[in-house]
Parts: sequence; structure tokens; C-alpha cells
Amino acid sequence: MSAINERTHERTKIVPTLIMVAGALYCLLPVAWVFVAASKAPGELFDSFTFAPGTGLLDNLRDLFSYDSGAYGLWALNSLLYAGVGGVLSTFVSASAGYALAKFDFRGGRVFFAAILAGLLIPGITLAVPQYLLLSDLHLAGTQWSVLLPSILSPFGIYLCRVYAASAIPAQMLEAARIDGAGEWRIFRSVVLPLMGPGMVTVFLLQFVGIWNNFLLPYIMLSNTRTFPLTVGLNSLLERGSGSPSLYTLAVIGAALAIIPLIALVLFLQRFWRLDLIAGGVKG
Repeated sequence: MSAINERTHERTKIVPTLIMVAGALYCLLPVAWVFVAASKAPGELFDSFTFAPGTGLLDNLRDLFSYDSGAYGLWALNSLLYAGVGGVLSTFVSASAGYALAKFDFRGGRVFFAAILAGLLIPGITLAVPQYLLLSDLHLAGTQWSVLLPSILSPFGIYLCRVYAASAIPAQMLEAARIDGAGEWRIFRSVVLPLMGPGMVTVFLLQFVGIWNNFLLPYIMLSNTRTFPLTVGLNSLLERGSGSPSLYTLAVIGAALAIIPLIALVLFLQRFWRLDLIAGGVKG
């Protein structure tokens, strides 16, 4: 009887493992193909074995950064601007709103929170056109502000910060700070923000990755190639590639390089939020 139970237990362990392996392959194989294809010369991209390394990596890098007077480097800087500045501002706004919703009882708070939850369900395409019309009336469409401003307000970030603040900030600590004479801004700056550090790092990472990979909003808002982020710039390379196949190689190596900052950021911030969580557990 015990042998039957042991075999059944082994089978139940194998099935989830196989599912996890299949999921990992589904996610990682396209990334592996991009890095391998980035090393191939234009003549090798479609004529050699899919995962066979090529011989044109250095030439591809040189051609990419010299294309259109350094357009790729400018697109990378634009992506860094949109994702970096937008991520920082969005995290601060999310932390402020989440803390207020979690720790203050004010009229309309529940309605505001319900509206945020409803905002999580609205597809991006539904908001993109009204945002374009609004920013066009403000004469901001086509500028970098038209991508930055809509990125600052994130319903998902506010929701995460509200949930995190409700559990991570003791009400007794806020009352003690008020009894000691601290103002609300000082409490927020000196007490709330340090306690919300791990949650804010998580929100910043999600916002940075979301803005970095965003295609629809900058595609609708921007028309000048000098203001394009990497997503829209690489798409323009693919569109031109139908008339000039050598541009496909530049688009592939450009996509491979665009992944590297995200990997570095995840590894760097992962170390910070682990340290913060461990510190919080020891102090608790």
C-alpha cells in the first residue's frame, strides 16, 4: 500500500515539474533565438540553422549604432527617460495614494478605491485614444510629455501600495509620531516611506518594465523619430525591412540589446527588496 502511495506521490511531483519546464522553454527559447540571431550576418539570418551562432556580431553592432546618425542610441536614451522618470514619479504617486487610502478615513475614499479597481480592468487601447485627444488639446501630443504624463498614474501601482501600506504600517506608530508633534508630511517622509521601501521597489520595477516595453501609447502619441522609444523605433526598422532585408538584422540585434537593461535592473533591485524584507523580519 505504501509503495502505491509512493508511486502516486512521484507522479504528482513529475506533472508539475513537466509543466514548469514547458513554461520555461516557452518563455526562454524566443529570447535564446534573439541572442543567437543577433550574431548572424544578413546572409546567415534566414539561410543557416536556427540556433547556430553566426559570424557578424561585431559588424551588426557597428551598423546598428551608426544607423541613421545614431538613431538607436537616441531611442535607448528616450526609453530610459520614459521608463526611469515615469517609473520614479509613478512609484511616488502610487505610494502617496496607497498610503492615504489605507490609513486615512475620508469621504469618497471607498468610491475612489473602487474606481481604481475598475481602472485595472480597462484595456490600454480604450484609454489611448481619449488620452491622445486630451493631450492634443493641450498641445502636448507629439512631445515627450505625451508619453511621460499618462505613465505617472498607475491603478495597479496604487492598488499594490494600498495593500502593502495596510499591512506594513502600524497605526500605533503613526499615532506615536503625531503625539510627538510630527506633521503629516514629516510622518510620510520619515516613517511611511522607509516602511514601504520593499513595496515601492516592486512597484518601480513593474512600472519600469511596463513603460520600457510599452508600444501602443508612444506609437499613437509620437510622430518624430527622434522622440521614439526602442519599441517604436525597432518597429520602424521592421517596417522598412520589407524593402531592405538587411534591416531585419539590425532590428534583431537591437531587440537583443534592449533586453539587457531589464535583466540588469531585475537582478539589481531583487537584491534590495530581499535585504529589506529580511531586515523587516528581524526587526519584527
